[in-house]
Amino acid sequence: MLTPPAAVHALLFAASGPLTKEHLGELLNLDQKELALVLNATAALLKGSGETLIETADEVELRTSFEAAPIVKKLRESELSRDVGKASMETLAVIAYSTPTSKVGAPTGSVGDGATRGEVDWVRGVNSSASLRTLLMRGLIEGREDPTDKRRIRYTLTTEALAHLGITSVKDLPRAEELHAGAAAIIEHEKADAATFPDPE
Repeated sequence: MLTPPAAVHALLFAASGPLTKEHLGELLNLDQKELALVLNATAALLKGSGETLIETADEVELRTSFEAAPIVKKLRESELSRDVGKASMETLAVIAYSTPTSKVGAPTGSVGDGATRGEVDWVRGVNSSASLRTLLMRGLIEGREDPTDKRRIRYTLTTEALAHLGITSVKDLPRAEELHAGAAAIIEHEKADAATFPDPE
């Protein structure tokens, strides 16, 4: 059976992002005073492991430690030196055909501005988290809060992506008008399913 600090570590690792202290307490059946003690113990447990806890007044996140920064930098540089790969190009294509021609590099402001991870997953039929991470690291996409559902991130192309694709506008994509319409129809279908069976990211 996991100790409370080990359970905190497992939950934060699985979350791949910040968790609120309130939610963490609920998951572990701890009040906030008990959670504070467990977080201190978790931080001590992680010393020398290459990982550390980042804690704000309301949230906790698992990150690589300052001491690990040099080797993590090498990893990122090696990732950036490689070709983005087929999966990432598929993901980029879904986002590209979901990005209105007037919205490249502009703030997300309405439904249909790019695609959420769930929408990309629905089109590709597989989990796209790794591909989205690669594209974000390369600066080919950017993520902003979905104005219609603040639990989700909506991804759009950047101007760097256009340069990577060798085009000057989303309108220059092959069969742009036809496939933009197709992407919009698929995304609306996914939204209808999400409304019936919510699955927050």
